[in-house]
Amino acid sequence: MAGGAVPKFSNEAGAREIAIGVKEFTCIGANPPFDHPHIWLDMGSDAEIVCPYCSTLYRYDAALGAHESRPAEALIREKSSV
Repeated sequence: MAGGAVPKFSNEAGAREIAIGVKEFTCIGANPPFDHPHIWLDMGSDAEIVCPYCSTLYRYDAALGAHESRPAEALIREKSSV
């Protein structure tokens, strides 16, 4: 994602699929300390991708913003250092 931070998503709740508004992102699996290696995924021209570590199905949804997901709690909000 040129020009911005790459969003991170987790599947702490064990959702069957997660809808996201980007095609390039990082999956961390569950929330730390139970996360898997943080893996960068790129859907390319496809509309979905499965994480090879946690098997979460991510589907692109153009109606969502770059930092939005459904369910909303799948987005990892980075803590500000201010």
